[in-house]
Amino acid sequence: MKILLVLSALLAVSYGREGFGPGEQDWGYVTVRDKAHMFWWLYFTTANVQNVTERPLVIWLQGGPGASSTGYGNFAEIGPLDLDLKLRNHTWVKDVNVLFIDNPVGTGFSYTDSLSALTTTNQQIAEDLVACLEGFYRRHPEFEGRPFYVASESYGGKMATDFALELDKRVQQGQSKANLRAISLIDSWICPICSILWWAPFLYNVGAVDQEGHDIVNVGAQRTKAAIDAGRFEEATDEWGRTEYLIMDVAKNVDFYNILKKIKSTGNSRTLVKPGTDEEISDDEKLDRIMNGPVKETLRLNVTWGKQRGSVFTALRGDFMKPVTHGVEKLLDTTNIKVQVVTGQLDLIVDTPGTVVWVDDLHWSQSNEWKTTPRNALSANGINEGYKKIRGPLSLYWVNRAGHMVPADNPDGMAVILKDLLSN
Repeated sequence: MKILLVLSALLAVSYGREGFGPGEQDWGYVTVRDKAHMFWWLYFTTANVQNVTERPLVIWLQGGPGASSTGYGNFAEIGPLDLDLKLRNHTWVKDVNVLFIDNPVGTGFSYTDSLSALTTTNQQIAEDLVACLEGFYRRHPEFEGRPFYVASESYGGKMATDFALELDKRVQQGQSKANLRAISLIDSWICPICSILWWAPFLYNVGAVDQEGHDIVNVGAQRTKAAIDAGRFEEATDEWGRTEYLIMDVAKNVDFYNILKKIKSTGNSRTLVKPGTDEEISDDEKLDRIMNGPVKETLRLNVTWGKQRGSVFTALRGDFMKPVTHGVEKLLDTTNIKVQVVTGQLDLIVDTPGTVVWVDDLHWSQSNEWKTTPRNALSANGINEGYKKIRGPLSLYWVNRAGHMVPADNPDGMAVILKDLLSN
């Protein structure tokens, strides 16, 4: 009897398997469509609980499109190990179960048997994510029906919006038992042109360009807008890219993800400078070595991480510049899913002014009340880490001392924001 009790106790606290890094994990593939295989990697929470399902599940969706959640979101932002493979103090795994999904198919360790199986629209991405979630539930039924949340960054926010809508539709039709409570859109590509139109004034106001540089960038932004207004979305994507090159020229390689980041200019390339060292290895190179080295070996995967990344972006070239603000409005007015918007003040590519514009311009049932809702301080450990504005199902957070990757740049502020997300 004692042996059976001990065995039962061991089984009660064992949820996954030993993976790469600390804590119990699990990972696997879901064939979401013919020739399309999506990879997920789950970290069970290390919180002091009797059962991990006492804590919610948070799905992390990276941007790009083509950037890997299991890579960037995991090692560069919220996972248990950082890019130097050292323990991260502010890992989300301490508080919640974190599920990283390499999405869309072709991203990270996800892959397609044929390039024709890559997604070309945000709706296709949403449907694949729903299929992946259902496959994950088959592997881990203990999470089905339990509250879960989606945290997304950059283009991941665009994907999260339609994912939430598609999932809610399936739930209403009785096709899914998923219990999605809220989504967090961190520096998200919800209204692309809103961000782009503010590039020039933003750079001018922080001193990164002079009036001449402002005017040059603004011309590129207006060309991008003209292509969008004419419905020429592939052309708009090309103009977006050209405008970024204009910025790199007139602003002398300012970093798009954090305007304060130190960059060493070497011809046409850019190398991040690691303070206090002469090492000039980029974070991208470091991550590639980790993912295609020890991670691939430990998880026993036979897929080259990031191999189809460029193809993923190319396949979505016609969808890249399309806004999903209408989807956000639909979430606010037709579902019970809360929407949290987060913006880092030092981000250029999805700048704060442009984000505030599209949020304030949303047409939903509490639009008028939103305009008069007061903005309050975002405090963490007695420090002002930014500001927040909350009205009904919508919340907006301005985060100080943070760029595009808010969880990495200001983990204390993000911890409070995450707590607010889960409290919904």
